[in-house]
Amino acid sequence: MNDLPPDLPRLRTLEMWLALSLDRVRGEIAAAERREAERQRGEQVRPPTPDWILERGLNRDSPPVAVHVGGCHMAGKRWNGVPRDLALRALAEGVEACGHCRPDAELGYLD
Repeated sequence: MNDLPPDLPRLRTLEMWLALSLDRVRGEIAAAERREAERQRGEQVRPPTPDWILERGLNRDSPPVAVHVGGCHMAGKRWNGVPRDLALRALAEGVEACGHCRPDAELGYLD
């Protein structure tokens, strides 16, 4: 059983369609490879997660509103990575510790 057409014009049409399809597939493969390379480069240049986070209030000049362990997903979008001593100082000054990640317990800070 032959599934190809018997005449030359239809075979040429099929050849052209296959060539165009192959070009499209190769283009999609190239785009996927570029996206993967960009993703890998992004992972390589991503700065390390800070150990401690101070979450800021709505205003840029407002004092910190919470202390978090680095990488806490409850930190929101307005935060700065800080060293251990600044996180401890913020807790001592009354900045709230995140109830989810418990930085006070991680830091060994007891009221």
